[in-house]
Amino acid sequence: MEKDRIFDVIIIGGSYAGLSAAMSLGRSLKQTLVIDSGNPCNQKTPHSHNFLTQDGNTPSEITSLAKHQVEQYASVHFFEGFASEGIQKGNQFELRTQSGDSFFGKKLIFASGIKDIMPNIKGFSECWGKTVIHCPYCHGYEFKSKKTGIFAPADRAFHLASLVNNLTHDLTILTSGPASFSLEQSHTLKKHNIIVDEREIGEIEHQNGQMQKVVFQNGEKLNLDALYAAVPFEQHSQIPMELGCELNEQGYIKTDMFQRTTVEGIYACGDNSNPMRSVANAVHSGNFTGAVVNKELTEASF
Repeated sequence: MEKDRIFDVIIIGGSYAGLSAAMSLGRSLKQTLVIDSGNPCNQKTPHSHNFLTQDGNTPSEITSLAKHQVEQYASVHFFEGFASEGIQKGNQFELRTQSGDSFFGKKLIFASGIKDIMPNIKGFSECWGKTVIHCPYCHGYEFKSKKTGIFAPADRAFHLASLVNNLTHDLTILTSGPASFSLEQSHTLKKHNIIVDEREIGEIEHQNGQMQKVVFQNGEKLNLDALYAAVPFEQHSQIPMELGCELNEQGYIKTDMFQRTTVEGIYACGDNSNPMRSVANAVHSGNFTGAVVNKELTEASF
């Protein structure tokens, strides 16, 4: 691959959203480069769910098949590496990698995902994606009727409780400190027999990521099979912000209804710009973004 070649589109991130965008562009014969470091956020998750035709497959199986299919389009190229710097030069962009390679593109699509920030709780990160989970749509069915906990800020915990209560009636919200639910929220939780436990979490006991007990700072323990957790995150790539793209109040890349960021010529799709964190949504947003970018490139040259 020629390093100084100008591509129609450079996609940063080669997981579900990035590959989906690449397929849209490849089928429209756009010269496309996908830069990917091979570090997806769901790499610890044993099985992916709630995506038609792929339900129950591993994330790596889905990604491998997707990449194999995208590779059939000759106009799509791949570079394995981490994009570390982006520079806007007139009506095009230069992307530089940690290995010192440079690539040029007329449009940029960031499908770079987000990076979860684990709390300082022993055993938490080892269970993340296995039995410490983030989404009842992605993982809830597998833990139906199990002893389940929720570890999240009050409003988020209340929202999760309304969804998880449909899957199990053995549900405890762990606040790891004084609870801050409103009187109305507390009344609703009590009505559904959802326990609120304010003891501070110290550790999660587990076997190879399969949680067994939550250990509190006072030494007491609670048996749990699964724990829904809402953890803070940061953008996996800092390049969009360095190029001037704005973030919204939640920390996602701000986009309009066509996945355009606040910088002309730059687009974002997948987890970095949408709280609906699922394989299905990533594939959808990537597919749509690829179509939008193809339309704008085509109209500019027609």
